[in-house]
Amino acid sequence: MDKVKVLVVEDEIIVAHDIKARLEDLGYGVTGVAITGEEAIEKAEYTSPDVILMDIALKGNMDGIQAAEVIHEKYDIPVIYLTAYSDDKTLERARVTQPFGYLLKPFDEKELRSNIEMTLYRHNQEKAKHQESEKWLTTTLDSVGDAVIATDTEGYVKHINPFAEALTGWRKENAISKKIGEVLSLKSEVSEDVLEDPVQKAIREDIFYGLAENTLLVSADGNSTPVDIVGSTIKNENKEIIGIVLN
Repeated sequence: MDKVKVLVVEDEIIVAHDIKARLEDLGYGVTGVAITGEEAIEKAEYTSPDVILMDIALKGNMDGIQAAEVIHEKYDIPVIYLTAYSDDKTLERARVTQPFGYLLKPFDEKELRSNIEMTLYRHNQEKAKHQESEKWLTTTLDSVGDAVIATDTEGYVKHINPFAEALTGWRKENAISKKIGEVLSLKSEVSEDVLEDPVQKAIREDIFYGLAENTLLVSADGNSTPVDIVGSTIKNENKEIIGIVLN
């Protein structure tokens, strides 16, 4: 069985190497030690740890909370905060980044192991729940009798159903991860102008019915079809926008 990989982010070098040694004694693999928030983000991307131990009070332009926020959004790697601070203001800032645990310095090996194991369990449960939710969403979108495209909040295509494939001329395997403007080419029949990005319009208005009168969709083979686009946001349980559905 592969070792659980841990990234240590701690700007006190002696403390960092002590944590590294204790992790290795407990049977974990350490992918590296980072001493700044920027280095933590870089090593999170290139070493792909299973969990990150993140000191909150990092020196420099980016503290541990800011680094954890970027890592959470970009890489979905669970973070356990290491801190000597337990004041309400610091903890409130930390909570926004959805950490999986806190270790108050100094901590012992038992606390270290239990936090890591509980974090891995919770993260795996959340991933399984998310995958089941995505499977349900895909099945639902494929069964809709209209053309439907789903994107993330940056406008990258995450799903396109068979009706939308036929309408746009894009096969699913080619459309996924493309920007919506490449797959859904829209213009005004009257002015020939390219229309507003429907993803940004949905984010701004939450839901919209139609981009403009006489909207044309230009398919991959150059054919134009009159369409009436409806856009709405997909939100998680915290009411945060996580995607857009266009049909």
